[in-house]
Amino acid sequence: QVQLVESGGGLVQAGGSLRLSCAASGRTFSNYAMGWFRQAPGKEREFVAAISKSGGNTDYADSVKGRFTISRDNAKNTVALQMNSLKPEDSAAYYCAARIRVTAYSGRYYVKEYDYDSWGQGTQVTVSS
Repeated sequence: QVQLVESGGGLVQAGGSLRLSCAASGRTFSNYAMGWFRQAPGKEREFVAAISKSGGNTDYADSVKGRFTISRDNAKNTVALQMNSLKPEDSAAYYCAARIRVTAYSGRYYVKEYDYDSWGQGTQVTVSS
């Protein structure tokens, strides 16, 4: 298993920006497809963004397209989520996830929770109106 540690959450006003970061342990980070999910109180965890292990392909939930950007730095074992134009409905705990299972195609990304094997503890994002 790989250990994932998220950071960068906090309180921000609507329209503001935050940048979440996820640091991964291990020396094979470049072999992992990565994703971000979020869970608001009383709601199920939902997909936010995903990136292939090569970093060349990404996908986003419709609710965040055009506002959020996922990126990765394989040299630093990190994946980031830049969040702009934040809305109160973006308030949630944000989780970083890694797919440890073999991914033959370096350009593939994953949007389902069951596609991921390791999860971070989460970082809270609160957007005030």
